[in-house]
Amino acid sequence: MKDLRQLSIAVCVIGLLVFIPFVIRSEYLINLLIMFFLYSTIAQSWNLLGGFTGQVSLGHSAFFGMGDLMTRLLWTWKLPILLASFAGGVSSMLLAAIVGMPCLRMKRGYFPIGTLALAVIAQITIGNILPLPTYLPREYMEGYTHSSRYYLALSIAIVTLWVVWRTVNSRTGLAFLAIRNDEAAAEAMGIKTFKFKVKALLISAFLTGLGGSIFAYHQVSYYHEASFNLSWSFLPTLATFIGGLGTIIGPILGSVCFLTLNELFAITLGQIHLVIFGFSFVLIVLFLPGGLMSLFKQIKLPLSTRSLRGP
Repeated sequence: MKDLRQLSIAVCVIGLLVFIPFVIRSEYLINLLIMFFLYSTIAQSWNLLGGFTGQVSLGHSAFFGMGDLMTRLLWTWKLPILLASFAGGVSSMLLAAIVGMPCLRMKRGYFPIGTLALAVIAQITIGNILPLPTYLPREYMEGYTHSSRYYLALSIAIVTLWVVWRTVNSRTGLAFLAIRNDEAAAEAMGIKTFKFKVKALLISAFLTGLGGSIFAYHQVSYYHEASFNLSWSFLPTLATFIGGLGTIIGPILGSVCFLTLNELFAITLGQIHLVIFGFSFVLIVLFLPGGLMSLFKQIKLPLSTRSLRGP
C-alpha cells in the first residue's frame, strides 16, 4: 500500500511537471526549472557515491565537464541529442574508470584530495587545449526552444532519480551502506569493497555526465573551461548536505533551497552571496548534520508521538 501511494504521488508530480511548459510562458521560470533539474541530477549522482557509499568526491566537475564536452561535440556533428547525451555519460564513466579508480585505492582521507587534483588538472588542461568559446551554429539557433531543453532536463532528472532509487533499494545498495558505515567490517563479512566502490563511482560518473549533457544542450555559448569549473564539484556536495546526506529526497530539497537562495542573494547582494552560502553551509554541518531532512523527521516524530498518546 505504501509503495502504491508513493508511485501515485510520483506519477502525479511527473504529470504536473510535463504540463508546466503549456501553462507557464515565462522563459525565466522555465530556465529556473531547467537549472533545478540540472542541480538535482548532479546532486543525486554525487549522493550515490558520497552519501550512500561514504566516498566523498571533490572531482565531479571533471565528469560533468567530460559529459558536456562529448555531448556538445557529437550533437553539433549532427548526432541526435539523446544519443549524444548517452555518449556524454559513457565518456564520463570511462574517465572515472581510467583516472578515478586509482583514487579509490587511497585511504578514505586521501580520496577527496585525489579527486580534487583530478578536477584541477582537467580544468587547466581543457582551458589550455580549448581556450576559445563554443557557439551554436546558426541552424541550431533557428530551432532553439526552451521547451525541448526543459523536457531533456526533466527526462534525465527522472532517470537519475530512478537509477539511484533502484540501486539503493537493491543488494548493491546494501553493500554501499555497509561500506559507508564500516568498510573494514564489510570486508570482513565477505563484501568485495573495492568492487562495489568502483561500481558506485562508475554509476555516479555516468549520471553526472548526463547532467553535463543538459548544460551542453541548454547553453548557447560558453567557454569549455566553464563546465570543468570546480563549482560543479562543490555545488552537488553543498546541495546534498543542505538537503540530507544519504537520502533520496535530500538532494532534491537541497537543490530547491540552493537555487532559490542563489537567485535571491545573487540579485540583491552580488558576489557577497558566496560568503553567505559558505557560512550557511558551516552552520548546517555544525547544528544540523542530517540536513533539512533530519529537521523534518524531528518535527514529524513529536507529532506522531502525540497522536499515539491521544488528545
